[in-house]
Amino acid sequence: MRIGVIGTGYVGLVAGVCLADAGNLVTCVDSDPEKVRALHRGEIPIYEPGLSSLLQRSQREHRITFTTDHSEAVRGAEVVFVAVGTPEGPDGAPDLSYLRSAVKDVVAAADGPLVLVLKSTVPVGTAAWVKGIIAEVTKYPVHVVNNPEFLKEGDAMDDFLRPDRVVIGCDSDEAWKVMEEVYQPFVRSGKPILRMSNEAAEITKYASNAMLATRISFMNEVANLCDRLGVDVEEVRRGVGTDSRIGTAFLYAGCGYGGSCFPKDTQAFLHTGRQHGLPMEIVEAAEHVNDLQKLVVFEKVKSLFGEDLSGKRFAIWGLAFKPQTDDVREAPALVVARALVRAGAEVVGTDPEGRKNFAVACEVEIEYAADPYEAATGADAVLLLTEWNEYRTPDLERLKGLMRRPVFFDGRNILDPLKAAAAGFEYRGIGRGNGGSRAGAPSADKVSSA
Repeated sequence: MRIGVIGTGYVGLVAGVCLADAGNLVTCVDSDPEKVRALHRGEIPIYEPGLSSLLQRSQREHRITFTTDHSEAVRGAEVVFVAVGTPEGPDGAPDLSYLRSAVKDVVAAADGPLVLVLKSTVPVGTAAWVKGIIAEVTKYPVHVVNNPEFLKEGDAMDDFLRPDRVVIGCDSDEAWKVMEEVYQPFVRSGKPILRMSNEAAEITKYASNAMLATRISFMNEVANLCDRLGVDVEEVRRGVGTDSRIGTAFLYAGCGYGGSCFPKDTQAFLHTGRQHGLPMEIVEAAEHVNDLQKLVVFEKVKSLFGEDLSGKRFAIWGLAFKPQTDDVREAPALVVARALVRAGAEVVGTDPEGRKNFAVACEVEIEYAADPYEAATGADAVLLLTEWNEYRTPDLERLKGLMRRPVFFDGRNILDPLKAAAAGFEYRGIGRGNGGSRAGAPSADKVSSA
């Protein structure tokens, strides 16, 4: 099948490469000529395990190409995926200007019937809005489909190639049959392809991410209560998560979520609720808790070292919002680094992939180290904020010998507190019963300006 993909950001590039790997002939479009040239050379602009090798294989077999010209991707294509950005606006509503432009370019280039697939995350009612644009531009029948993505950064290839489910929102039997054909190679294990209305597909994306964000924030509140009561949240998590009605996924306490999806999508969900006169109070609470949670590690630092951190040096292990990505958007490390520097501290950060992006986004001056031991040299404490595999089993004896004071703030609860204590460390986790309370935590206003 001939397929066009508009946008080579995270979603578009992963989708294009995976669709090409399944034997389709894929043409991807991006407005940046230099990015297109780099992709032709097999160079990808993001860090995503497995993506580069899959791209290069499809290029060798001439199943994927890149261009700045929409007509090259659209003419002769049976399906065109639109995967352009829908960034958050000032009021939380998604900015659909890139989507509008992309849709107009696609339908203007169409030379026959087409299935137009909205892969971008869009608010309820967008498909109807897109149909109105199409009616103004082309005489050919264009079927509009919502096909939201559920990709986890760092595991996106497996998520696309082996999805839990595929959601197809459409009102056309013809489009449904085409989309079934597109996704059949990826659901041979029996996972479902779910047909629903366009509007149901649009809200499914937001509801899914809001649910996961809520689970994270709920467990973080439980962890903060555990700290006050001297209880280990890991024991509580096991007790709760083994209930088959609940499960363990996204039930780990930590220093908050970040990235390009949960923060933006929860805000968009809240905006949709406000538009229709319905406050989404649970989602709003999840967002509020997450804002506070990003500073819990900083509060623990102040409880041990005092309000004035002048002369103190802190090593941050992990700058990306999660492991296996270089994405630092909304990362807890951004909030913590800014707060430490503004309290007078020296900060040195390290991350296997995220240092370059973090330096652009941080807004305050910190140092950077090539590895965790270099970062910890001369430090008063280590703050682990991203659970990269490299940080899970550090040489504690070596680490202690490098540090000025052996203190370890574990923002992801990956170390064994007993082993850390046996090695001579002052250990502070999230809800491990040893970190004090969140008393005195800053208000949401202060958090947003940190």
